[in-house]
Amino acid sequence: MKKILCVCFSATYQRSVLFDSFTEGEVNRSRRYSLYASGKAVNSARVLNQLEKGCAITVCPLGNENDQEFIALAQNDGLGLEYVSVPGKIRECWTLMDSSRNVTTELVVGEPPAATELTENYDIKMLRLITEKLTECDAMILAGSRQGIWPQGFYADICGIALDNGKLVLADFTGQDLLDAVKRAVPSVIKINAQEYERTFGQAPTQENLCAKSRELNNIIVITRGTDSTLAADHGTFYECPTLKVKAINPIACGDSFNAGFVHEYLATADLEKSLQKATWCAAQNAASEVPGSING
Repeated sequence: MKKILCVCFSATYQRSVLFDSFTEGEVNRSRRYSLYASGKAVNSARVLNQLEKGCAITVCPLGNENDQEFIALAQNDGLGLEYVSVPGKIRECWTLMDSSRNVTTELVVGEPPAATELTENYDIKMLRLITEKLTECDAMILAGSRQGIWPQGFYADICGIALDNGKLVLADFTGQDLLDAVKRAVPSVIKINAQEYERTFGQAPTQENLCAKSRELNNIIVITRGTDSTLAADHGTFYECPTLKVKAINPIACGDSFNAGFVHEYLATADLEKSLQKATWCAAQNAASEVPGSING
């Protein structure tokens, strides 16, 4: 069994609340409420475990003031959680689903502590844990934002460690962190949406630009575009994959589910077209589920 290390620096309590209808300024009573361990790579780990039980290992920093329930939730979902305890609290995200209008609203509440509050070498502890767990894995998904408590260039360091150890690396982050990575340790796969690609690289993700960038970086770039087809380039060769039409219930974590399906299939087949199809299927299954990062409904 191939194993995938899922690295997440934005662990989250995901509180999902389903309403028959939701009206602003009124008292709204929910039909159903649920709580999950979440965060981008954490969601990917959940999907991976549903695709193949035990294939994911999850590494996170966790705020030590409210980490116990997160640990228990991760254990229940078989996420293979390993963590570094840091000061502060794990943040929360609330998903409000209005079934009458088929509208989903995401609320992000609270952030990790400022850098000045961390006095120990937590970055070194995280690098050591990631390096240790990489020895058990064939690939790494590094996804989500880098909070200010972690140094600039940290994601490039992590990508470099994984690549030096011969691991496939999927990067799902943007901006300066991605630019730092492509300068020092080009991820095997960059997965990014169209708006993020344009903001990061300063050009629209046309077929020509995408193939040129993939050729320049000597890697795979995947551009998701919501309900429009997914674009990709493999060392300069262009691919396009249509999305699947489903009745969306909760689109949160579709990108994370896409990442899981892509890496799982690519490790098995090294076939980009099949990997895009599997990723697209996982994203569609997630959209049709209430659970963020789930292909099981």
